[in-house]
Amino acid sequence: MAEEHYLELSENPVQFEHASSVNNVFFDEANKQVFAVRSGGATGVVVKGPDDKSSVAFRMDDRGEVKCIKFSIGNKILAVQRTLKSVDFINFIPDYPHTEFSQECKTKNASVLGFCWTSWNEVVFVTDQGIEFYQVFPDKRSLKLLKSQNINVNWYQYCPETAVILLSTTVQGNVLQPFAFRNGAMTKMSKFEIELPVVPKPAKLSLSERDIAMATIYGQLYVMYLKHHSRTVNSPGAEVVLYHLPREGICKKSHVLKLNTTGKFALNIVDNLVVVHHQSSQTSLIFDIKLKEPECAVNTHQPVLPARSIHPYRIPLSGNPCGSFDKPAAVCSLLFPKSRLLSAVLVSDSSGRVFSPIGSRIQ
Repeated sequence: MAEEHYLELSENPVQFEHASSVNNVFFDEANKQVFAVRSGGATGVVVKGPDDKSSVAFRMDDRGEVKCIKFSIGNKILAVQRTLKSVDFINFIPDYPHTEFSQECKTKNASVLGFCWTSWNEVVFVTDQGIEFYQVFPDKRSLKLLKSQNINVNWYQYCPETAVILLSTTVQGNVLQPFAFRNGAMTKMSKFEIELPVVPKPAKLSLSERDIAMATIYGQLYVMYLKHHSRTVNSPGAEVVLYHLPREGICKKSHVLKLNTTGKFALNIVDNLVVVHHQSSQTSLIFDIKLKEPECAVNTHQPVLPARSIHPYRIPLSGNPCGSFDKPAAVCSLLFPKSRLLSAVLVSDSSGRVFSPIGSRIQ
């Protein structure tokens, strides 16, 4: 293939002020929005998304350090977590009261790990002792508990495309319990176990949220596990293991993607292709799980193309008009600190100021 680069960034990346002692930056995967919160919101909150319609700026009272902040679908209700016990809400619906209202988690002595919007007025609190599913009434400035489930939780992941929450349970953390949400209903799906490369003795938390992601590929939901190996003759390196998670039925291991190297990785889904980015080499590997052996329970895949870097893209700095490079511009490079497995189709430049979708250059 003559093409030197298979992938490229969007022509319109989202630019925002970098994180600092007075400016906290958050990313909401469901709405693909970046929040820049200055001084707890007292001196301004700037929200930027993939288009101008999802961008907004406002102020809110500084009531403590913001741990998490997200809009519901359509930017109708803002949720802000400042403590481990409650989440605050602010209406952004025209003609509705703009005053904050709050909801504490119902479970005694529980700590809120985070929350997920499953619709414009339905939200899930994830605590270390389970989940609580609420309906929000913006006109009454109150919430109603629809359903809850008690279960010890280490960490969680959320797939906004399918409204499925994945909870890590047990001491080792490798037993995963999914829940699906739709039209005010919460459904407990079949739990499953991730195969660990080494079982620790004594038992301890061994599966990290950084190594798990969920994504829809060819219309099916998969749980992706970044499995690290030391590179040896018998083990050529890390691999990505895909577990197919149906709405009904048992979750099963279905694909293994051989990375043939070790190090730090990030992962995206682009046009149903699994793209694995390797930090140290600044290259990306592409896999197509549709290329499989018939009647094979677990398919092993090699990259469909040689590793290549993402097409270079010079991102104008603040004050430099888009497309004009008379002044210095930041050259985008892909850095993935903490070896986090990224389920979003967004990447940042080395300055931490830009998020951009990745697109395919393959014709």
